[in-house]
Amino acid sequence: MSILESERLLFRQHELADLGAFCAMEADPEVRRYVGGAPRTREDAERKFRQVHLKRARSRLALRATIFKPEGCYIGYCGLYPNFMPGGAIANEAALGLYLAREFWGRGLATEAGRAFVSFGFHELRLARIVATVEAGNAASLRVLEKLGFARIGTESGPRCFHKFELSNPLA
Repeated sequence: MSILESERLLFRQHELADLGAFCAMEADPEVRRYVGGAPRTREDAERKFRQVHLKRARSRLALRATIFKPEGCYIGYCGLYPNFMPGGAIANEAALGLYLAREFWGRGLATEAGRAFVSFGFHELRLARIVATVEAGNAASLRVLEKLGFARIGTESGPRCFHKFELSNPLA
């Protein structure tokens, strides 16, 4: 069952049939480079898939299986998820996540997915704000957020450096 659609992408709940493609992405060091560092083992990827993607499937705020319609294949996961701070989720806000297999980079698909979920968040979910975090050096993701209209609101330094972005609902 699809949750959302764009011109070339279909977003739906994760299914067990997605597990192989999901694990392949999680094992790719280039895909993992800016989202946690080391590639995941098959065992760790399967655990994440079952605990995160299958368990949260019914929530309206969840990362969705992303299907490339021209080929009918699973290419990653994108969506909105709760914006957590110490003490819990912030009401009326969400964070944007865009995670695609390397062979689908450079085609404008992350921007297309981002547009679909920003529209969904503001029009359907009536969110006041959507946030995003990008590791410094991830130029492609920074360009995507720029195209979507996000504004940088700060930088978090530590062992790794992250830029924080926000987009406020113009309808609110």
